Amino acid sequence: MARTKEFDPDAALQAALELFWRRGYEATSMADLVAHLGIARASLYATFGSKHELYLKALERYGEQQGPVVTEELSAPGPALPAVRALVRRFTDEASRDALRRGCFVTNTAVELAAHDADSARRVEAAWGTLEGALTSALTRARAQGELAADRDVVALARMLLVFLQGLRVIGKTGPDADLMRDAAEQALTLLD
Repeated sequence: MARTKEFDPDAALQAALELFWRRGYEATSMADLVAHLGIARASLYATFGSKHELYLKALERYGEQQGPVVTEELSAPGPALPAVRALVRRFTDEASRDALRRGCFVTNTAVELAAHDADSARRVEAAWGTLEGALTSALTRARAQGELAADRDVVALARMLLVFLQGLRVIGKTGPDADLMRDAAEQALTLLD
C-alpha cells in the first residue's frame, strides 16, 4: 500500500519559492529547505527531485502567479498607452518599496544562474518573451488607436521597456532612494510621447 503524503506539495512548493526568492539558489541549501518547509529530506527528493528541480518548479510557479497579471493589465480594453505607463510606474514603485530587497524572482535567476544553467536561461527567456510580447501588443494597439505616432517602432520600444524594467528590479535590490527610480522611470516614459 502506498504511503500518503504527510504534507501539502502545493504549499511546500510555495514555501520553497518564498525561500529561494528571498535567499537565492546558491545561498539556499537542502538543509535550509528541510528546516523551512518542515519536510524530511527524503520526502522533498521524492516529491520534487533535486534542489535544482525544486528551484525550477518554484520559478515556474512564480511565472504562473506573476505573468497573467501583466498580460491582463496590458490587454485591458480602452486606451493602451496609459496601461503601459501604469505598468512602468507600478514596477518602479514595487522595486523602490521592496523592504526585503527580493527583486523579481525571474530577474534574480537571470543574474545568478542563467549564464551557466541552460534550464534556468530558457525559463528566463520565456518569461521575458512573454513580457516583451505583452508590451509589443499594447504598444501596437496604442499606435493603431492613435496614442503613439504611426512611425514608432513598437518592437524596439517594447524591448527598451523590457530592459528598463529588469534593470529597475536589479537596482531595487540595492535599496536606492525612491526618487532615483521614479526620475529614471519618468525619463524612460518620455520615449512614449
